[in-house]
Amino acid sequence: MNKVYLDHAATSPMHPRVMDRMMTVMKEEFGNPSSIHSFGRASRLVLDESRMIMAKSIGALLNEIIFTSGGTESDNTALIGIANAYQNQGKHIITTEIEHHAVLHTCQFLEKSGFDVTYLPVNEEGLVSVDEVRSALRDDTILVSVMFGNNEVGTIQPIQQIGELLQHHQAFFHTDAVQAYGLVKIDVNEFYVDLLSVSAHKINGPKGIGFLYIRDGIKHQPYLYGGEQERKRRAGTESVPAIAGFAEAVQIAQSTLVEKSELYASYKKVILDIFNDAGVDYIVNGSRESSLPHVLNISFPGTNVESMLVNLDLAGIAVSSGSACTAGSIDPSHVLVSMFGKGSERTKNSIRFSFGLNNSEQDVRQAAQETVKIINRLLK
Repeated sequence: MNKVYLDHAATSPMHPRVMDRMMTVMKEEFGNPSSIHSFGRASRLVLDESRMIMAKSIGALLNEIIFTSGGTESDNTALIGIANAYQNQGKHIITTEIEHHAVLHTCQFLEKSGFDVTYLPVNEEGLVSVDEVRSALRDDTILVSVMFGNNEVGTIQPIQQIGELLQHHQAFFHTDAVQAYGLVKIDVNEFYVDLLSVSAHKINGPKGIGFLYIRDGIKHQPYLYGGEQERKRRAGTESVPAIAGFAEAVQIAQSTLVEKSELYASYKKVILDIFNDAGVDYIVNGSRESSLPHVLNISFPGTNVESMLVNLDLAGIAVSSGSACTAGSIDPSHVLVSMFGKGSERTKNSIRFSFGLNNSEQDVRQAAQETVKIINRLLK
């Protein structure tokens, strides 16, 4: 059986060049980057060069990049760090109902600590309204957190417009760009973003490493205490091999950004053409005009998501029903609930296909054709 992996939004395989780079660093640069001897300095050079690559990829400065253990820590650090540092100026935070749980659960934690959080709804395309952001702003709002591109349905939010709006307000602007980074061109200055979260394993890098961009001059209270790593902003000895692998993945992603966007758009067309030719009843969830190139979320009326996933897996096709962080949950996707309402059948019959490294048109065709067979069998 030819197995096809179409769940790259959950995690992606490491690129061979990333593995080679990590192995080289593990063998040759084992020193502690905080040590002043030659071994430590060699590791420090790897960190500095990697940090520059990541800063350049988003138009940031070298000292604005903090290495973290991934997207979850980056989101937590951004929200909690700003909340604690600026609570004397206000305790109101704005976010959306469709954020990743790394943001939503952190906001719920902050609510228990005395902060007031406004959770903005989205429309049926998964888009938040800039006007609703404007209306929700208060004099005591200190932070607005809106994800760049949604991990479940792919909808890209009006980040630049929100950033422009906040230029006239004290609130800082954070975006979870974990799903968009490496597939969409991002410039923190062009989008007026103050904090931005990224994770390596979504772009064919290693798991357990990410970065948080914090604009220079913004106060931030760390919540890990220990050494003075990352300019006293994140304690703990840096994982030099993982960071080196991350930097390699960033370089590959940036150099192939346009090529990948066009390729994945063609994969979406292949899948939908096959469904159309087969007369399959389906609805695309999310925005067709403003969407991440690699994510395609589809509702199949009359089907059940659990049955679809089991049958697709038996056919060798790996897809998902949404966020991997809620795998095994019996609750419907909070993203789809926000878009369509809790009673909507689309919360119970939607599948996410997501493309990436090593996928071919033949793989995509195979996945679509198997999906058609399964739907016809289930609907009999």
